[in-house]
Amino acid sequence: MNVIAAPLRHNDQQARARKLEPRRPAASFAEERLHRKQRLAATFRLFARYGFDQGLAGHVTARDPEFPDQYWINPLAVHFSQIRVSDLQLVDHDGAILIGDRPINTAGFTIHSALHRARPDVIAAAHTHSTYGKAFSALGTELLPITQDSCAFYEDHVVFDPFSGVVLEDSEGERLAQTLGDRKALILQNHGLLTVGPTVEAAAWWFITMDNAAQTQLLAQAAGPLKPIAPDIAKLTASQVGTHQGGYYSFQPLWDWIVAQEPDLLD
Repeated sequence: MNVIAAPLRHNDQQARARKLEPRRPAASFAEERLHRKQRLAATFRLFARYGFDQGLAGHVTARDPEFPDQYWINPLAVHFSQIRVSDLQLVDHDGAILIGDRPINTAGFTIHSALHRARPDVIAAAHTHSTYGKAFSALGTELLPITQDSCAFYEDHVVFDPFSGVVLEDSEGERLAQTLGDRKALILQNHGLLTVGPTVEAAAWWFITMDNAAQTQLLAQAAGPLKPIAPDIAKLTASQVGTHQGGYYSFQPLWDWIVAQEPDLLD
């Protein structure tokens, strides 16, 4: 007996089963603030696991939802692996510490205040002195689209040069923000990587995956001649894997894992 298979039904229920659910909007500023601070604390714990900590260097910020000219940042001299929600400090664009009793990284303030001021769409920004980020930044060149993952940054990042010392002057922070433009990532020559996003999750994920892309290119270049992906395919792939929504979703398994491993970060 011949059996004819019934055609697949692409109804709404089946479509939802293949997609991740978007986050429900927060009901209040307080709820959104807690969400951002929890993801920010989780980001530091994850960055510690990835080995992104380096002495006093490194900072990640999250804009406050109620007061957009203020943002949350890590206190100076607290190891990423020990940061909790209650450790985060609130500062304004002038560098005044509004909540918290510890000092903050001066370069972190200079960089992030300029970024948050220039880019109202940016909720979070991440910069550390990760090993592969530093190594790649010494090349003074952009990432090549040599893998599917690195295509996430195709035509969406730029090199900031030349290196002029620790970023302490407001003018240098402003130049950095101007160089970034509307992109999601920056390679600070002889310095490291910086990523931004419309969510803490996206900014954190882009930093993690950009550092991995830098490591991958360094390994590939050491092994032999590279064979980059064709520009049209790289651009298509960027539209598939380089969205901020994709960055948000990619962070979720890391969030679930780090909270299960280190629940004290929520304190």
